[in-house]
Amino acid sequence: MRIGNTEIRPAGGGVGCLLMILFSIVASIVLTVLLNLLL
Repeated sequence: MRIGNTEIRPAGGGVGCLLMILFSIVASIVLTVLLNLLL
């Protein structure tokens, strides 16, 4: 993944990138559920 002249390589290559995306999705869902339970 390139932004301008800098190359960004996710840790663990493609698998690490997929894991980070999955983790962020799961974390957002969990946070949303927790907020709904608290409010």
